[in-house]
Amino acid sequence: MTPAHVFILLAVGAGAGFASGLLGIGGGIIMVPASYWVILAMDIDPDAAILIAFGTSLLVILPTAISGTLGHNRRKAIQWKTALNLGLCGLAGALLGSFLAARIPGAALETGFGGLVLAIAVWMALGLMPRLVKDGAEPREKPWLVAALGLPIGVVTGLTGLGGGVLKVPVLVLALKFPVHLAVGTSVASIIFAGLGGIVGYIINGLGVPGLLPYSLGYVNLLPVGLCLVATSIPVAQLGVRAAHALPAKKLRYVLIAFLIYSGLRMIGLF
Repeated sequence: MTPAHVFILLAVGAGAGFASGLLGIGGGIIMVPASYWVILAMDIDPDAAILIAFGTSLLVILPTAISGTLGHNRRKAIQWKTALNLGLCGLAGALLGSFLAARIPGAALETGFGGLVLAIAVWMALGLMPRLVKDGAEPREKPWLVAALGLPIGVVTGLTGLGGGVLKVPVLVLALKFPVHLAVGTSVASIIFAGLGGIVGYIINGLGVPGLLPYSLGYVNLLPVGLCLVATSIPVAQLGVRAAHALPAKKLRYVLIAFLIYSGLRMIGLF
């Protein structure tokens, strides 16, 4: 790994942490493509590289989500009953998704991830990421619906290395009428549990696989990729939390959309 790769990973970790705190996402949508390209540059087989990117992203998402959760909890912006329900169902789904990912060809995973990223970028660009419910509104209590939505979102987490927040926030706002700030905080808290399920799955499925990076547990790399990402993502997540409660996210959303479009097109092989 070169100094340029270290700088890229540190910058990506900071961007993922800020986006996590601000938008209620895990940050994997930023970390996965960047870390995948760095891992490829370290002469790792592409099939293994995409799984390492997924597993390591979930490892970094876990402490990042904990950092963001603490910030949102101090501002009383988490509905814990929903967060636990969504998170525990997501944990089971993520465990299943990680086992599926280890048995799908790497090229298919790369293309599928790129397609998902592009779809999310279009969704955000068209203004479909909802901001319609004002703070102070009463969210709906529908535990069965939360559970039914949490499981498939968890499968996506395991299959793609994403925390799932980019799906959870719109679901909480549209289906359960959560105010945006409460949806963001609840989403971040639920990501802790879904991330755990995915991490366990990627560790188990990668044990004994040859040709992985040193200092790895299965498909989860601790050093240098994981350490570089987590070093900046955790502290910067708190800045994202502050921004979420003080600033409009429009300008950051445009930057994120541009990054997602580029990453998605590159992952599907256009560049």
